[in-house]
Amino acid sequence: MNETKPVTAPPSAPPVFGAVVAPIQAFFRLEAASGIVLLACALGALAWANLGGVDSYRAVFEASFTLVIGRAVAHFTLLQLVNDGLMTVFFFVVGMEIKRELVDGELRTLPQAMLPAIAALGGMIVPALLYLAFNRGGPGRPGWGIPMATDIAFCIGVLTILRARVPRALIVFVTALAIFDDIGGILVIALFYGHGIDAAWLVAAAGLTLGLVAMTRAHVRSGVLWAAAGAALWTALHHAGIHATIAGVVLGLAIPARTRRPLGAVLDALARHAAHLAHGREDAERQGAEVLAIEEALEEVEAPLTRFVHALHPWVAFGIMPLFALANSGVHVAGLDPSQLTGRVAVGTALALFVGKQVGIFAFSLAAVKLGVGSLPRDTTLPKLFGASIVAGIGFTVALFIATLAFAGTPALLDEAKVGILAASLAAGLVGGGVLRLTRRVEARDARGR
Repeated sequence: MNETKPVTAPPSAPPVFGAVVAPIQAFFRLEAASGIVLLACALGALAWANLGGVDSYRAVFEASFTLVIGRAVAHFTLLQLVNDGLMTVFFFVVGMEIKRELVDGELRTLPQAMLPAIAALGGMIVPALLYLAFNRGGPGRPGWGIPMATDIAFCIGVLTILRARVPRALIVFVTALAIFDDIGGILVIALFYGHGIDAAWLVAAAGLTLGLVAMTRAHVRSGVLWAAAGAALWTALHHAGIHATIAGVVLGLAIPARTRRPLGAVLDALARHAAHLAHGREDAERQGAEVLAIEEALEEVEAPLTRFVHALHPWVAFGIMPLFALANSGVHVAGLDPSQLTGRVAVGTALALFVGKQVGIFAFSLAAVKLGVGSLPRDTTLPKLFGASIVAGIGFTVALFIATLAFAGTPALLDEAKVGILAASLAAGLVGGGVLRLTRRVEARDARGR
């Protein structure tokens, strides 16, 4: 007679999984799904504008609105609302993501940050120079900042689809690289794509920024207070001549990234309140007080930055970014002059993104490894790094945003830039994905990482 072995439950995941690994996995799943939705909206905009609906497409996004608050009156179109208003929320989340990586993530130490920082530097310098080589002295020169950006949602989407051949460490590397790209893009927007500076409003913006620092030190948790401060900074920067979306980044960097009290102290307080609650079952007033104390302690477990990111990231990933793609990707290709398809802006943008990005990222990364400044991500071979460098040439959201700033007064050049961005992003995704598909599969590792 065979002896029956007792059935045992599978071992539960270690606490570190829930604290560290699970949020990273959720982030990658969110970005991959967002990339698919983003692509669908970009294709939908192209179809809308080119299958007989160009007039309705323009009418929708050029529809005007008026907002009256007291004596203040603001007139804007739907396109301006998306690009100047909703994109501020996008940059707010970007700012918080940057701060989280600097405080607790992949960029918290110099050795961890060096390789993606160097790679990102190459991925910004080489494309900008290549673009300028095509547009030196011409009307397209202001667009040199367009090919500097990497679209994290699309890139993570492509790499996640190929996860059998892309090690997790390489995805983290590309994510960190894209974050440095965002930092570079933000600086470029702030320094080069504003308009005439108004000193008085700039001083007001500086004062508001100091106020944000004070709020950080006071560990303000109220979303309403942070939103009010952000709106005031947006207004000051707008009048100061700096693109107002930068207010989102400044606000994101100001949000407290850690809890006011150490986690251990909060857990001890929770244990005490729970014990008091268990012993005071007959005292309704005491029970209510203990429940309220437990709720307040639970709020302190999660830092304001984490709470705001969790609340806003899905709305940005599946609402704001797809709407931005829908509003800015509708190029009426049939209505373009043939010279626009081969113009210096279109060709320069396409080559800078597709060729400049891969050359800059791969060459700078290789140089950093050879010089001993950094090391390749775990399980990453040079072919895999090269494939990821090509994929990083997908420069969609921020690239389109910079294009709208660079060529705000020249619609023909803006359409050229959009054609170059869309063509390069498509080529980078297909070719980079193809290169990674030809590399060897990543070997599975057991729970101990061996």
